Amino acid sequence: MTPPEQSKLDWKDGVIPVSTQFNDPYFSMNDGLAETRHVFLAGNDLPARLRDGFHIAELGFGTGLNLLALCLLNPAQAIRFTSFEAFPLAAADIARALDHFPQARAIAEPFLQQWAAGQTTLTLGNVTAEIILGDARDTLALWQGKADAWFLDGFSPAKNPELWSPEILAQVGLHTASKGTFATYTAAGHVRRGLADAGFSVERRAGHGRKRHMSTGVLA
Repeated sequence: MTPPEQSKLDWKDGVIPVSTQFNDPYFSMNDGLAETRHVFLAGNDLPARLRDGFHIAELGFGTGLNLLALCLLNPAQAIRFTSFEAFPLAAADIARALDHFPQARAIAEPFLQQWAAGQTTLTLGNVTAEIILGDARDTLALWQGKADAWFLDGFSPAKNPELWSPEILAQVGLHTASKGTFATYTAAGHVRRGLADAGFSVERRAGHGRKRHMSTGVLA
């Protein structure tokens, strides 16, 4: 298999990585860790729903910040995490980005060491993470799992429309367990309609920071 192309970066203010492919930052300029907690954790009612074997899936691994936010919950249960990433970042770039978040950086070393060694199955305390590299338009349909919660965290739908297409969102629905949920920072109408068509009961909620709205939903 051809190795995936690594993401190409610019650095805003020397600390925030911006994808040159999509001209979009990897996390919110307004405290990305706080946004992760508001959107992806609270939006999926975590940690309250966590139980042994709970499975979280994600579109867009990026810097691993969402994974580390999950690990900061220090779950007592065995949690599974699967993320789909087309343009992986180098470990050194991830480390530089995470320096912006001291809490996440403080627990990141085991992740960074495994990632730098080329591992895509990561053991982080009670969280076992599998990073599936390649275009999600190909890899998601082949995935055998079903998620209890989804973090939909691709680049902006306006800049990366392929990851928010009706076909991708339909696959998200097909790979969601009964009564499973999703959360995403975007409230774009076509995304909400696509998720509704995929079988979710979709709700618009207050967003984080300058973003007025976000979206969550439960598989009907």
